[in-house]
Amino acid sequence: MTQSEFLNIVMPFKDKVFRLAKRLLVSTEEAEDATQEVLLKLWNNKAKIAEYKNVEAFSMTMTKNFCFDKLKSKQAQNLKIVHSNYEDKQTTLQKQVELNDSVNWVAKIIEDLPEQQKMIIQLRDIEEYDFDEIAKMLDMNNTAVRVNLSRARKTIREKLTNTHNYGIK
Repeated sequence: MTQSEFLNIVMPFKDKVFRLAKRLLVSTEEAEDATQEVLLKLWNNKAKIAEYKNVEAFSMTMTKNFCFDKLKSKQAQNLKIVHSNYEDKQTTLQKQVELNDSVNWVAKIIEDLPEQQKMIIQLRDIEEYDFDEIAKMLDMNNTAVRVNLSRARKTIREKLTNTHNYGIK
């Protein structure tokens, strides 16, 4: 496989790999390192890439596993999940502050979810994978993915509603 063929296969989803790594690791630098490691592993195994039916799903699984290993290591004790993908430049300053506050609350709520629910929220609602792909990546059945996603969304909705209505954390 040539370099250009490799790049044509890998580059369309490298941003998704980065976002998943960013979801799992706090710092942008850690996420960049994880992305680079995954891409390097893919490059080193480029001869085998053609064997995989879904290179993107394989890469996301590699990213998840790499990040979990990193989180388990002693040097990563202070890492936590953070998400701030939302930015709308055509809103008023007050609306931007409110939206930013809501995004921050959602990030805090997601941070408190069980690990499996965090992953499913990231893969489904942010990366927009379908249920079959998520089930394969996380080695779960389709129903379990749907149940966990439903529970995670319900928890987020309830806690965000309580925060907005009553100021309850």
